[in-house]
Amino acid sequence: MGEQWDAQGAGVLRLPSGRLVRGRGLRHPLPDGPAPSYGVYLLGKEPPPVPWESRWLRWPDFRLPVDRAEAREAFVEAWERSADERVEIACGGGRGRTGTALACLAVLDGVPPKEAVAYVRRHYDRHAVETPWQRRYVRGFTGSRSSTGRA
Repeated sequence: MGEQWDAQGAGVLRLPSGRLVRGRGLRHPLPDGPAPSYGVYLLGKEPPPVPWESRWLRWPDFRLPVDRAEAREAFVEAWERSADERVEIACGGGRGRTGTALACLAVLDGVPPKEAVAYVRRHYDRHAVETPWQRRYVRGFTGSRSSTGRA
């Protein structure tokens, strides 16, 4: 693996494979330490620019991604890049949308969909994935990466 997060760093989630992904709330200051090399930002409106490569996924607060196919593509890309890059997933508060996305990454990493929310709550934030529809979205998310054309 290449440049990774410090496993003990603020908001860092260790997936079962050992990949590290950082979740955070954009309303909070940027944590100390290295900057992300790639970020996925889950917001209802376009985020301000950042000095690292990033992707915006339109996702209103307390809701689900506007474009589910685009969301799957973004999650697969984030999961793939987390093998050797510092990937950050963030929304406004760092719990609902971020937790939902992290749970989807956990599914991609092999956690069964019905267990992914509990996994993220145990290892990232006990309040992650805030709404019933976000929990249903994760339960319906499949780990097959081949549907995106990537292996």
